[in-house]
Amino acid sequence: MDASTVNANVTVNDFDSVVSYADQSAWQTPDPSSSSFNANTSQWLMGTFHSTTVANTTISFNFIGPAIYVFGASGPAYGSYEVVLDGTSTMKSAYAAANVSSPYLLYSADNLTYAAHTLTLRNLGKQGVDVGGDTFLFDFLRATAQLAPAGATVTNQTLEETDPSLKYSGTWGSNKSPNFSGGGSTFTNADKASVSFSFHGSAIYDFGDKKNDHGLYSVVLDTNTPQIFNGISGCGGAFGMTCEQMKPTLAYFAHNLDGGLHNLSITNMAGVNKSFFDPDSVVLSVPSVYAPRTLDNNTSSSSSGNASASSPGGTSPLPSPSGGANGSLFLGNAPLLNPLLFLVLAVMWVLRPV
Repeated sequence: MDASTVNANVTVNDFDSVVSYADQSAWQTPDPSSSSFNANTSQWLMGTFHSTTVANTTISFNFIGPAIYVFGASGPAYGSYEVVLDGTSTMKSAYAAANVSSPYLLYSADNLTYAAHTLTLRNLGKQGVDVGGDTFLFDFLRATAQLAPAGATVTNQTLEETDPSLKYSGTWGSNKSPNFSGGGSTFTNADKASVSFSFHGSAIYDFGDKKNDHGLYSVVLDTNTPQIFNGISGCGGAFGMTCEQMKPTLAYFAHNLDGGLHNLSITNMAGVNKSFFDPDSVVLSVPSVYAPRTLDNNTSSSSSGNASASSPGGTSPLPSPSGGANGSLFLGNAPLLNPLLFLVLAVMWVLRPV
């Protein structure tokens, strides 16, 4: 970890679109839109998880930064899994004689170069050394982002979907619900309908609704190559069209941005299925001083795992700036928080940013 920067914790939940499942039908999940669903009584973050007994099914996550932490479950029903970070494979087992308190630290790498990394988790099921079973469960992960040089201040600014800086193209409607930031969101099922805006900030976080009638969307930041994400809710099993994550989810994030004017464009790829895309709000992290890092083309890591997390701490999908001298991953509640995530994480938010 680099003590010369303001570090941030970014929590990515299992339903967030920035996590990629090679085959969502291989996973079982709760249905957050079910009348019996209660996230407040669940041991899992936001009450959701992805669980599978299918061998060789995978989860992937791309990130830039010096550290990553993956949380899931351990107990007698769980078997082996493979972690591949930047092409380097590590074999691990989630087996334990008794269920371990969650969240359980499945994997961590906390001495990475400041570079673009790819993490893949692969379920292997019961192997020769395992006493347990074929199950693998993923709950959430945390990645460390760096927002500004040490000593800088960072504030979070929220843009609701009705903000005049957001420019819509194509046919759009509106939703009203207390689940959304500001009480509302927009939606479209028109092919190539888009929303775009310009901003200043070292990091940007885009939130949106997820449902099983949603589909692919494309994100372009500045002149970068388009990135494709999937807005389907992720509910496993029958994949009923009504299955919906009722709280805003992380649809896109980027950090390590310079102080220039940036442009973001999100386009719905509805296709013949007329799939929906529902943007909710945008959160910007704005530092008092900008100092983006130069990416290192060489990757290296120091990793560990198979030890329960001693302090899961705050679980905000927004970064929690922690510019202390130790530069460590911040795992507590943050002073800079956003009220839309009070809805997402119930009692975990304490203060709205300005």
